[in-house]
Amino acid sequence: MGILEGKAVVITGAGRGLGRASALHAAACGAAVVVNDIDEQPADEVVSLIKGSGGRAVTSIGSVADPGQAHAAIRRCLTEFGRIDGLVNNAGVRYQAPVWEDTPERMRELIEVNVLGSLYFGSAAARAMREQGTGSIVNMASLAMVGQSTAATYASSKGAVSSMTVAWAVELAEYGVRVNALFPLAHTRMAQTDTRTPAPPEETPERIAPIVTYLLSDLSTAVTGQLIRFTANKVHIVRQTSAKEPVLRNDGWDVHDIAEVFDKHLLAALEPPPSQRWTR
Repeated sequence: MGILEGKAVVITGAGRGLGRASALHAAACGAAVVVNDIDEQPADEVVSLIKGSGGRAVTSIGSVADPGQAHAAIRRCLTEFGRIDGLVNNAGVRYQAPVWEDTPERMRELIEVNVLGSLYFGSAAARAMREQGTGSIVNMASLAMVGQSTAATYASSKGAVSSMTVAWAVELAEYGVRVNALFPLAHTRMAQTDTRTPAPPEETPERIAPIVTYLLSDLSTAVTGQLIRFTANKVHIVRQTSAKEPVLRNDGWDVHDIAEVFDKHLLAALEPPPSQRWTR
């Protein structure tokens, strides 16, 4: 029996890249899959591959930026398979642009897909999972959330995804629903828009898919509210925001007090630039 036998999952942006690999892997492990994508042709191909291997799958075509599509995809999962056990918020867009050249139109499009799309699908899935008393949501975030030059809009969107992950995990814990975020590194069409540090071709989406299946499965029942970095050869937990020592107190601060505190105590505690903090 497969690890996901008897489970039904919705995966957004599942026509290509990480979504496609995750859908095929989940299906191979026994899950029934709703393959969401904005493009019908690649979604149909994924469904055909799953059915051709003896699995169960249906498409749900539409943009995640449409809240109606979120409800339609979750409803299709419930109608076709009788339940929803997992959601993978994978759909996303990315572009590089110096902050002074970025445009409101591109910013809005990215935020609507990466942030609002995840919120719409997560909200719709959580409603059904809460009633079931079980479920797992996997959000695709990114290490870019720590701040990445020429990708400020993308970085801010992934910071939002990480925040919603932790918030949902706390809120849904009492209902048996787990929520985690994955920071993957894979050679995909979207990832290659990162012209500074593109993922090498050997880091394929198929090498990431097993951890998605793990997070959807009952093997990970003790894991929730986590930000998880996963590459072809490395896995670790990403530390979440917290206070950093020293924490200094004063009954009333003026500008000179603050300057003295920074000069004497806080300069040594300042965080280095992201480029010095993270490696693959």
